Amino acid sequence: MRHGKKVNHLGRQTAHRKAMLANMACSLIEHKRINTTVAKAKALKGFVEPLITKSKADTTHNRRIVMSRLRQKEAVTELFREVATKIGDRPGGYTRIIKLGNRLGDNADMAMIELVDYNEIYNADKKAKKTTRRSRRGGNKDVAPVVDTKATNEEE
Repeated sequence: MRHGKKVNHLGRQTAHRKAMLANMACSLIEHKRINTTVAKAKALKGFVEPLITKSKADTTHNRRIVMSRLRQKEAVTELFREVATKIGDRPGGYTRIIKLGNRLGDNADMAMIELVDYNEIYNADKKAKKTTRRSRRGGNKDVAPVVDTKATNEEE
């Protein structure tokens, strides 16, 4: 029985898998977007999102936890400085997986995994929506006020 064994082994031993995910996470933090297989992208999403959540609170303890998982000092500093400030208000869902089709050589399902707030194409719509806000109560200020013509005719 395989109760409670949800980790995808990705055809690798434990040490190889952890090292590969750490390297992929460092590449994702550095480049903000990487291409890989769908299975590796899903495994990377589960690996990197808790680290991004830890980076929101910049404490020594959180830095040591993230450093033990990532193993690259430059990636940790970039995660805590640039990435954490950009995604500070987001409650979760820091990465997006976009399927790209099949690889030419071995027909493997390919995907692009990216950090959500760093995609200018998708975020351009959100900035435009925030600037235009309309209220129902305010009414339309461009329309001229209505003048009661009956009151002016009776006075004459």
